[in-house]
Amino acid sequence: MTTAHPEGKVVHHPAGTGPTYWFGDAIYTFKATRENTGGSLTFAEASVPPGGGPPPHIHPHADEAFYILNGDIEFLNGEKTFTAHDGDFVFVPRGTRHRFRNVGLHVSRMLFLFTPAYLENFFMEIGQEARAGEAPVPLSEVQKRQIVEFAPRHDLHLAP
Repeated sequence: MTTAHPEGKVVHHPAGTGPTYWFGDAIYTFKATRENTGGSLTFAEASVPPGGGPPPHIHPHADEAFYILNGDIEFLNGEKTFTAHDGDFVFVPRGTRHRFRNVGLHVSRMLFLFTPAYLENFFMEIGQEARAGEAPVPLSEVQKRQIVEFAPRHDLHLAP
């Protein structure tokens, strides 16, 4: 549920709200999208299981930032890796080859932001709407093929 405020065009998603998608066994809840920010930014919360995370990739026209709420997240920065922990912030400038992976024992939670707004349609097109009381499942073979097939039309460059 997005709430419009009479004082202006403020976007307000109360806790626990926002479009929520399973992307494989990770869960993404979108709080700000291209649609409700006029293209300014995408902002989401992610829950990533141990071992979870995307393959190396590049966003040629969007910056990405992460704030680790809890967990141990290994980041690839070009060819080198480092691990971010609870409370750490990571900024990835556009054009940088990167990826993240949960290297901990438990589900990690993080916030991430794209500017300008970017990629939420990719998650929504390939992922599945989350259903209460059910656990997400790993990516299917069809979804894995869709990632490769759909990436170029979402300005996402896979960079293994």
